[in-house]
Amino acid sequence: MSDETPAGDATLARYRDSIDNIDAALVFMLAERFKITQAVGRHKAIAGLPPADPGREAVQVARLRALATSAKLDPEFSEKFLRFIIDEVIRHHQVAAQR
Repeated sequence: MSDETPAGDATLARYRDSIDNIDAALVFMLAERFKITQAVGRHKAIAGLPPADPGREAVQVARLRALATSAKLDPEFSEKFLRFIIDEVIRHHQVAAQR
């Protein structure tokens, strides 16, 4: 896919600029989130806590689904997105536990 806007389509260019800004914000927000969860992983490793917390995960999934519904975002999509993030966080916590 090309990231070029058809000549003269200012409306499409504005939409794409907004999407690009949102994508950049998402990347930085995810980076910040992972900095925090890596600190959590180190803490769990030191404290001898398990990498995963199914109870916390269930609460977070329910919370995000409710937020998605309120925001008129597909809750199934939001759960898949959060599950992807949670799985990656658990992987990081498992690595921290092995160190």
